[in-house]
Amino acid sequence: MKVTKLLHTRMRVSDMDQTIRFYQHVLGLEVLERKVSPRGSHLAFLKVPNSEELIELCSFPASGPVTVQEDLVHLAFQVENLDDTIRALESKQIRITDGPTKTSSGSRFIFIDAPDGYEVELIERPPGTALV
Repeated sequence: MKVTKLLHTRMRVSDMDQTIRFYQHVLGLEVLERKVSPRGSHLAFLKVPNSEELIELCSFPASGPVTVQEDLVHLAFQVENLDDTIRALESKQIRITDGPTKTSSGSRFIFIDAPDGYEVELIERPPGTALV
């Protein structure tokens, strides 16, 4: 067996509409599709600019409340300019929970929280930086 491609990452959420608003209005992601699965899960697939992988949001109230363990998982997105990003977040009253921090490669990053407590990392990388 050989895996050929990462398609999507699934995150269970409590309030689908609230979570979609966050990803659309705060981060500028696009909703490609919303549907109900055969099991009754409400699903939304989000597109990230310049990425092929999708984020799948899943709401299934019958399975109980969503509890996100701290430091278990986060999404990381590259931004063009971290200072502009910080100003944009402040104008939308989105609290920065950590940072800004500079890495040894010269990248800078901050963290914010999405609904349900999922962490979102926003990274500005200098040209030619391989990872972070």
